[in-house]
Amino acid sequence: MAFKGMENFSHRQADKVAVVLVNLGTPEAPTTPALRKYLAEFLSDPRVVEIPRILWMIILHGIILRLRPKKSAHAYQQVWSDEGSPLLAITKAQTLAIREKMLARYGDNVMVDFAMRYGQPNVSATVEKLLEQGARKVLVVPLYPQYSGPTTASVFDALAADFAHRRWLPHLRFVANYHDYPPYIEALAESVEAYWRDHGRAEKLVLSYHGVPKLFLTKGDPYHCHCHVTTRLLVQRLGLSEEEYITTFQSRFGKAEWLKPYTDETLKSLGADGVKHVQVICPGFAADCLETLEEIEVENRDYFLESGGVTFEYIAALNARESHIDALLALIEREGQGWLAPQASEQQLSARMSAYEAHPYNK
Repeated sequence: MAFKGMENFSHRQADKVAVVLVNLGTPEAPTTPALRKYLAEFLSDPRVVEIPRILWMIILHGIILRLRPKKSAHAYQQVWSDEGSPLLAITKAQTLAIREKMLARYGDNVMVDFAMRYGQPNVSATVEKLLEQGARKVLVVPLYPQYSGPTTASVFDALAADFAHRRWLPHLRFVANYHDYPPYIEALAESVEAYWRDHGRAEKLVLSYHGVPKLFLTKGDPYHCHCHVTTRLLVQRLGLSEEEYITTFQSRFGKAEWLKPYTDETLKSLGADGVKHVQVICPGFAADCLETLEEIEVENRDYFLESGGVTFEYIAALNARESHIDALLALIEREGQGWLAPQASEQQLSARMSAYEAHPYNK
């Protein structure tokens, strides 16, 4: 095995803390070839699809990657901009906002960057860049409030795979979840209240989370519980009664049973049952993406209106809202306790170097 070193290391270089925000990922372009490449990486992850590998590889390469990329490319074309996919543009904005605040508090002793679990920039490339820039302590923050194997654990898998090839490992801290973190709940509540001030309240607030196969729940994945905890804390903060909200799960794929109730079927039922006005929020998404902007705001809107509903409104993800940036910053500072300190002065660096050179080991 070939191990990666740190050839550019200098003892005069101060040890730094790196904060790495990680989101799911994005194709490089809204084209069929780009989607085929992206989906091949995403759907080959055994955390994402728990089907015997040989059978799944036959299905994936024989059927799915022949049919799905074209459809997905068309969907991405509806939300693509000059900055790329919404997920990429928003993650960059979040990173920049947090970086600026961290710089003001800690100087350049702390670096903030982002990575994508699938696509570019990948986890390994981002970690490599930060280590070359002097990072010796790495805090990884997957932007998944609710823990799940296919998301949070998959990020850890990518880190572990990268670290397995490194000669010199940094200190590592990893945020597994923040589904019940008070600043996150408050940021969600403020976003809903701000929307209500401008648009009024609906008959029903639908809290739609990304779905996972029910099998994951029965095997012990805590995601289902985390989603319901987030819902409970948010609706308590908003003062909603049980009749005023419902938790649902979206984006199912394949024929297996997924977490229920399904978002699309729920919206169809609400419209058919005489509910005229719904508002949908997706608390599990730190940034708007294809699943919110196209699946929820377009496809599921149509389901509700076609079944008898009158007014459908989507409350945007937290994205780069000030309250969200502050919540993430508070989370980083909580998890970075003992690491985060004002930038070392030149005098302190000189003293460290003198101590190093005076050590008997170096004579």
